[in-house]
Amino acid sequence: MEERTSGIVLRVRPLTETSLIVHWLTERFGRIATVVKGARRPKSIFRGKLDLFYLDDISFSRSRRSELHTLREAVMREPHNALRQGLGRLQRAAYGAALIEQTTETETPLPGMFVLFKDYLGQLSEQPPGITVVAAFEMKLLSELGLAPDLGESTLSDGAVQILKRFTELDWPALLRVRPSAAQSREIQQFLHGFLIYHLGRIPEGRSAALRGEVE
Repeated sequence: MEERTSGIVLRVRPLTETSLIVHWLTERFGRIATVVKGARRPKSIFRGKLDLFYLDDISFSRSRRSELHTLREAVMREPHNALRQGLGRLQRAAYGAALIEQTTETETPLPGMFVLFKDYLGQLSEQPPGITVVAAFEMKLLSELGLAPDLGESTLSDGAVQILKRFTELDWPALLRVRPSAAQSREIQQFLHGFLIYHLGRIPEGRSAALRGEVE
């Protein structure tokens, strides 16, 4: 059975000398994994289409025996080249991907999560990333998972509470106008660190790198 959807590449790893396994966050089917036969050959039809964080339109054949499907076609829509122009942007994108993989199940439709990650990557590509982008992504992801914190029960300052509410409610262009102070940034980082650990058990290793240098 062949399926079609849009997908963002989350991870790529070799399978054989000529083939790859690509992990996707897709619009219709959530997280899936595909084997891409012949992808490592110089003249492969998939060459230049399967790098990290590429947004592709794909078709794949479902496996009847496992959750590893076979990729049939990929048409690259957005490579997010700006992510490769600075280590900080790439680290923030990688952290977002790791957080999604930790908090979601495979083969489960996640249209809201797909839109969230697509918009997050777009924002990282267009603007210099900052605490607003990373912390806003964490808050929006928690809300998408039904785990949004009860800020009224927290010990956060009033200013930090208002900023976190904006992170959840505002779209990305509006969030660019939210400018936490250095003290508020530290407070927000520490609060989300504890909240994520409490609810998820652990945080992906890349969080520290994603936030490095955010507080002046």
